[in-house]
Amino acid sequence: MIDFWVNDEQVSTDEHEGVLVLDFLRKRMRRMGTKEGCKEGDCGACSVMIGELVGSRVEYKVVTSCLVPVGEVHGKHVVTVEGVGRAGRLNPAQEAMVTRGGSQCGFCTPGFIVSMSWWLLADRNPPTMDGFKRAISGNLCRCTGYNSIKRAGEDLIGDFGPAGKHVGIWDDDLRIKRLAERGLIPNYFVEMPTRLAAIAPQTVTPVDADYYIGGGTDLYVQKGEYIPGSQVSLLAKYPKMRGIREEEGFAIFGASTTFEEFGQSAIVRSWIPDIDQWMWLVASLHLRNRATLAGNIVNASPIGDMSNLLLALDAELVLVEGDSTRVVPLKEFYLGYKKFDKRPHEMVLEIKIPTPAAGSKIRFEKVSKRKALDIATVTSAAKIRIADDGKVETFSMSAGGVAAFPLFLKRTEDFLKGRTITPDIARSAVSLALQEISPISDVRGSSEYKTLLTRNFVIAHLMAVSDVTLEEFV
Repeated sequence: MIDFWVNDEQVSTDEHEGVLVLDFLRKRMRRMGTKEGCKEGDCGACSVMIGELVGSRVEYKVVTSCLVPVGEVHGKHVVTVEGVGRAGRLNPAQEAMVTRGGSQCGFCTPGFIVSMSWWLLADRNPPTMDGFKRAISGNLCRCTGYNSIKRAGEDLIGDFGPAGKHVGIWDDDLRIKRLAERGLIPNYFVEMPTRLAAIAPQTVTPVDADYYIGGGTDLYVQKGEYIPGSQVSLLAKYPKMRGIREEEGFAIFGASTTFEEFGQSAIVRSWIPDIDQWMWLVASLHLRNRATLAGNIVNASPIGDMSNLLLALDAELVLVEGDSTRVVPLKEFYLGYKKFDKRPHEMVLEIKIPTPAAGSKIRFEKVSKRKALDIATVTSAAKIRIADDGKVETFSMSAGGVAAFPLFLKRTEDFLKGRTITPDIARSAVSLALQEISPISDVRGSSEYKTLLTRNFVIAHLMAVSDVTLEEFV
């Protein structure tokens, strides 16, 4: 049985594990406030919060329910738009949207309300417009033009910010209790840690499955209609595939580590202080809360955002089959389009990243038609270290969207190692990098445009660690 809570209602079901939370809510529970839009995680109309017991408190994430299998919410708290308000009264997000006219046709509105409510309930960052935009980055609206929604966010910042009437709720782990005391959320949120602790954990038995589901961000889009009638294995249930730790010069990330967990990791943030800037370019908060590192790697898409970053970080994959494990450098993993060095029954267990040497600079670049929630035209990452003598010690660079798989620029790295970056050396490195790529024209851009973007990315990486000016590349 799958046992969980939906808002203030306990649910126990023998539903197939692979059924989507979206379908369960609408078809089984008749909670029609959660809308079915694109059913690909792009529009956010089906957004819900999912709370998981961590220690003595419940930590909530906002996700698109069209990508979450119901078997994964055992022992968790699912919050829909019907569950964020108080009896007979609107919650602050709803009031702000009404006041500012943030809803027209109304189809997308429940998703916005859930995302905004999550922001007030669970986001650990101070209430700023950047935080508000991050919270709703996975919600699309085609009616309002967004300005009225933005004004609703400004009202909430005014109420909950430093000079607002609700100042102080952001300061500590008592936020949920304080929100409930002030009547801003239903009281049942306070009781949820006790309620979830009372649910017995499931026994997870490894199975030979038709579908192994990680984040589901690609699998449910491609095979969603087949999954509920098939044997599935939910990888998030396996503790060995979760968690982040440091060990003997490596940071080790479980295969089920999500993009957002990676970006929020204290380890990663110590390597890449401006990681928030780069993560803005990767999907949306809702999708980053689902998409997994291993899923992005094994998908083998040439434009995989995280696989290209992991390439530049010299990541290694720990592959497991039964009791046997082996380690494969990510640089050697890709063999061709959608082909890789993985045996049929092997699975990615962990991703190991060597701790970057002191002074290493890690960069990420991406161009897409939209800033957030979009597929890259070209993406690139680089890890660069200049030694004390001014020579290149490390230049590890990837390029996505310019080959049949995420590409590591090996020849460019070999050329730059041990050299001082002068204008001539920099121009030669750019020229060599362009010889390594083989872009094709498609709906995201022409081969010429992708070549130009790659050139610009190499220049940006080199300028970040040298005195070579942009004019000197011309």
